[in-house]
Amino acid sequence: MDDAVQSVALSDVISDLGHEVYQIDTRMAGYDGITAGYLIRGDRPCLVETGAAPSAPLVRDALAALGVGPQDLATVVVTHIHLDHAGGTGDIAQMFPAARVVVHEQGARHLADPSRLMASARMVYGDELDALFGALAPTPADRIATVERHGVVDLGGGRRLESHYSPGHARHHVGLVDSLTGDLYVGDAAGIYIQETDEVRPATPPPDFDLQTALESLRMFAALQPTRLLFSHFGPVTAVTEALERSATQINVWVEETRRARNAGLDLDHAVAMVAQRTRQRYRALADDADPEIAAKYERISGAAANVAGILRWLDKTEAS
Repeated sequence: MDDAVQSVALSDVISDLGHEVYQIDTRMAGYDGITAGYLIRGDRPCLVETGAAPSAPLVRDALAALGVGPQDLATVVVTHIHLDHAGGTGDIAQMFPAARVVVHEQGARHLADPSRLMASARMVYGDELDALFGALAPTPADRIATVERHGVVDLGGGRRLESHYSPGHARHHVGLVDSLTGDLYVGDAAGIYIQETDEVRPATPPPDFDLQTALESLRMFAALQPTRLLFSHFGPVTAVTEALERSATQINVWVEETRRARNAGLDLDHAVAMVAQRTRQRYRALADDADPEIAAKYERISGAAANVAGILRWLDKTEAS
């Protein structure tokens, strides 16, 4: 095991969710419970989400502990190409040379040539990029398979993953339904699940957030009638209808508060401060008496600044000043 992951006990990383589905805590930025990958083990083992690039050695070792060696992994699927979900794709592709990589067609070119994506991320995150996400290594183009509005990933033995195009958070986003379990891998389209307090927080970053499209994706998820939602951030949720309804409610609340700040003529920094203050009371994880480490963790993956910036960009495109 690499030095970066020597201190992590694999028993603390892997959770058995039943039906040969295993959650892998990728320990992004050193936090536990922040970003998950999922192994569907079976005739054709499949990894859903790689996590960020620095997590690749840990993911590799978790797969090995589950009996999936370098030649055994058949498929890697990413819900979208944001670096916390797909940043390790190139590294995992190198570690598992038999695996094909499945992504929505609008994300494929960025996995093959990450230069533009990484340059954009560097502009946003600056010096924090390396610690948070590392560098997305290229994936050979001939190993990338694409899906459009719908697609199927063969898991073997008659089992499959069915992909459903679900933009709103990102234009290259798909949700994935396991035909055996009914599990729906929601990526970021349903927001962030705060497991410590059983709350849902929106994920509305630039440049692709679109309110109506995001809500349509949530309605589509509900129509699929999944048995569980498997959040990339973070973990399984069985109260499906309630979680999806709460997700829609929270997105609408953040949009309304951001619209209020915009109409007041506030600049971005002051808009962020106002919206953060007005929405803070909605989350027990962010309450004044809450564990500050929990608040810091969720600010990392669904920060007010990114959410407000994404909503403001959408408002500027769709509503007159």
